[in-house]
Amino acid sequence: MIDTRTPIPSQVLGVDLGDRSYDIVIGPGLLRNLNQQLEGLSPTARIAVITDETVHTLHGATLEAALSERQTHMIIRPAGEAQKSLANLEEILNNLFNAGLNRSDLVVAFGGGVIGDLAGFAASIYKRGMPFVQVPTTLLSQVDSSVGGKTAINNRFGKNLIGAFYQPQKVVTDTELLRTLPVRELKAGYAEVLKYGLLGDSRFFNQLESGLGQRILDLDEVSLTEAIHVSCATKAKIVAQDEREGGVRALLNLGHTFGHALELQAGYDGDLLHGEAVSVGMEMAFRFAVEQGLCDATDADRLTAHLAATQMPRISDMAHLLHDPAALLIHMGQDKKNDNGHLTLILPRRIGETFIEKRADRESVLRFLTQLRDEA
Repeated sequence: MIDTRTPIPSQVLGVDLGDRSYDIVIGPGLLRNLNQQLEGLSPTARIAVITDETVHTLHGATLEAALSERQTHMIIRPAGEAQKSLANLEEILNNLFNAGLNRSDLVVAFGGGVIGDLAGFAASIYKRGMPFVQVPTTLLSQVDSSVGGKTAINNRFGKNLIGAFYQPQKVVTDTELLRTLPVRELKAGYAEVLKYGLLGDSRFFNQLESGLGQRILDLDEVSLTEAIHVSCATKAKIVAQDEREGGVRALLNLGHTFGHALELQAGYDGDLLHGEAVSVGMEMAFRFAVEQGLCDATDADRLTAHLAATQMPRISDMAHLLHDPAALLIHMGQDKKNDNGHLTLILPRRIGETFIEKRADRESVLRFLTQLRDEA
């Protein structure tokens, strides 16, 4: 049967960072012409592709065919958040050295947020820096982690505490890759899409609430492209104002301080995906803001209702991780945004308006976490 649907054209969105500016290209089928997308980004034909076993199994043949004219060195890692460690970073660096790559060659991060973080950080420190390109394969990485230049690994003290700000040369976002994504991973990515509406775009949240969100989860191509473009445009605007998170960029962490604490409590063992933690963390941020008299309960109720309607992870699903409020508070104390011992939270005034609370009261947070435990 002939496919008579009108092809969806690619969209190009710029991230304006002066001499570190780059383009995000969004559209279906971009992986098949990846060689063309990489033209002019490095003076050599050598490429190191860093990916994981799952992505390579699904899409490796397409990528290797697209790069057949180049000297391509494949580095294939196991999948999962546990890969973001010093030991695994060293293995990747050793692989680059053994392959004889130099600082003029190109690293391609081909995977989700874990691979993007690992590959980007490796590129930032290998021989003091080599160019890299993000080819994100999950919704979460396409709307968030591939854009903005944050690269990092985890350690026992918390998530993403060892890293660097290092911008890619380009982001190539192929929306067709999402068709092989498990539903759980798709919903984890949707949490980051939802974040952009909650933190600064009430109109976008209204659209998500009115059906756009479900169409995204149903993998409607037009809706996906629209959501990825809106999300990336919002992030690009904020990053252009504050590349290194000295101010407004911290707003992008709505739900992340609570969420990272839940991730650390879960142990990065796959029990809780990052986007799932963000979904719950945003609901926690709204509920905490209500408790503090900062936000109207109707806004928190709207968020909870939307999470329920789209079957997203919620506070009510986290009883097994809320049993030790004091431990969660300690985890929150390791957050990178904290300053001089003060707890920093991103909190809402309403849907579409958030602010940075640099001196959140720890006792109030502990009481809130204890209340959630008792209600679980």
